[in-house]
Amino acid sequence: MSVSRDGAEQLAIKAIVWLAGNDDLLPVFMGSTGADEAAFRDGIGMPEFQASVLDFIMMDDAWVIAFCDSEGIPYDRLMQARAVLPGGEQVHWT
Repeated sequence: MSVSRDGAEQLAIKAIVWLAGNDDLLPVFMGSTGADEAAFRDGIGMPEFQASVLDFIMMDDAWVIAFCDSEGIPYDRLMQARAVLPGGEQVHWT
């Protein structure tokens, strides 16, 4: 199943909300990105920030499982959404 740009952004916003409510994981994200609360809030509507949140969650299978299970979505949907957002294109070296 292909994810539309709107669908990818909606999923990313759900991921941002999930991350914001995760007291254990949010500080890890903030520390690894250097984002502060204002940047986090301002980034919600920015596809580049949305992509960074999906990239972060996809760093650990346990995080992917936790998010996807909480939203009732297939595990591969994050990767599909990430591919649609800026910077997610497949790189062709030839």
